[in-house]
Amino acid sequence: MSVTVRVPAKVNVQLGVGAARPDGYHDLANVFLAVGLHDEITVTPADELRVTCDGPDCDQVPLDRTNLAARAAEALAARYGRSPGVHIHIAKDIPVAGGMAGGSADGAGALVACDALWGTGASRDELLDICAELGSDVPFSLVGGAALGIGRGEQLTPLEVGGTFHWVFAMAGRGLSTPAVFREFDRLGEGTDIPAPVASGELLAALAKGDPDALAAAVSNDLQPAALSLFPELADTLATGRAAGALTALVSGSGPTTAFLVRGPESAAAVAQALLTSGTCRTVRTASGPAPGATVVDAAETIPGR
Repeated sequence: MSVTVRVPAKVNVQLGVGAARPDGYHDLANVFLAVGLHDEITVTPADELRVTCDGPDCDQVPLDRTNLAARAAEALAARYGRSPGVHIHIAKDIPVAGGMAGGSADGAGALVACDALWGTGASRDELLDICAELGSDVPFSLVGGAALGIGRGEQLTPLEVGGTFHWVFAMAGRGLSTPAVFREFDRLGEGTDIPAPVASGELLAALAKGDPDALAAAVSNDLQPAALSLFPELADTLATGRAAGALTALVSGSGPTTAFLVRGPESAAAVAQALLTSGTCRTVRTASGPAPGATVVDAAETIPGR
């Protein structure tokens, strides 16, 4: 028996960040949109827990117990008093260390896959509780679509989306550490009064209408100045995409991936080509959203020959 789950990447169309809390986290107003770049997680029974991976940049994916997919399997097994013996294979297509929640996606995908493989029958609320224990972005990877995340991003409210939004994503030549970006955010804001983050009404209305022009006018990322401070070259990538016709450009989450909202597939192709030839990024992908969250796509009686 094997189970395969497909799970999407995300872009933050708003990332509002408050001051550091006593526990070290920051309160967020995080508007997630799932997009059609996917990892596929296949789980099969095994004598012990192990993780394998293939796909772009798979050499950067940890294969030990620090991988969120492994931690998800262990958490579900512990909750149901069973062995976590399972082989988790990650077919990687979401950019690694790119601010698009690829690791979180793998955690959510492994959780859904193990639940199906083991027949634990966990409720959606139970699965979301485990996701929140694993990391702030993991619950959204399970839910997909569009959602507002508050708290540290794990408390989700689904959002209405009235159309399809088209995106180009430019992957940088090196990574950015999310904790380092938050530390830089704190440093840049030292001595200032940082307001509590609130979701933008204009942005939520633009999502609900499916209006790309209105969304372009409303997107924001409070971490972008910190990401640019640590990785100044990203400014050139953003400028290139805007000059090529993108409606707007922003750093995705904590970066270093940059995201460009475009009007449709033809514009996406033009912006992608301009970015590729500019030399300001390593590679480029196009995708549209919203996309569904973690979904079982195959449950086979035979173990795939990976």
